[in-house]
Amino acid sequence: MISRRTFVSTLLASCLAIIAWFNFAPAALALGGKLPPLNEAAPEFTLPTNTGEGKVSLSDYRGKWVVLYFYPKDFTSGCTLEARRFQQDLPKYIGKNAQILGVSADSVDSHAEFCDSEGLKFPLLADTDGKVSKTYGSWLGFFSMRHTFIVDPQGIIREEFTGVNPSVHSREVLARLSELQQA
Repeated sequence: MISRRTFVSTLLASCLAIIAWFNFAPAALALGGKLPPLNEAAPEFTLPTNTGEGKVSLSDYRGKWVVLYFYPKDFTSGCTLEARRFQQDLPKYIGKNAQILGVSADSVDSHAEFCDSEGLKFPLLADTDGKVSKTYGSWLGFFSMRHTFIVDPQGIIREEFTGVNPSVHSREVLARLSELQQA
């Protein structure tokens, strides 16, 4: 007989394996919903943030580029790696007049703990009902899929990333952001 702790750990590992599979499977797009179209206005939203400053709206960042990234769960290996890479490259994003916004179904409290434990200096937004994730085609039942959107200073979606590899994603986003800014 296995202990309850072992059972829960095994169940969590299995769920995370399924999440990872969906992030790379083409079928995940169909399950997640329709992505908003490129070169059109990004869907507006307002969500609570870990920063203690109440709520954040996409429109708060007009005049800046926005890297809007959706991820499954705070404190999981892939999501932690992805967040660390964005934090590591944060000075480069700031130098490009870009704001990083992370979105998942985790609570404000979970986001605050995650930011504290990882030293994250960019906002994480709590989409606990998945409404914003659904609007961006990034919802899979009870968590956000790993999708990223680059939104220009006028609020237009200029790039989307699906099937993200957390270890190199920030570099990919920075490279594409540079291309978009030079166009």
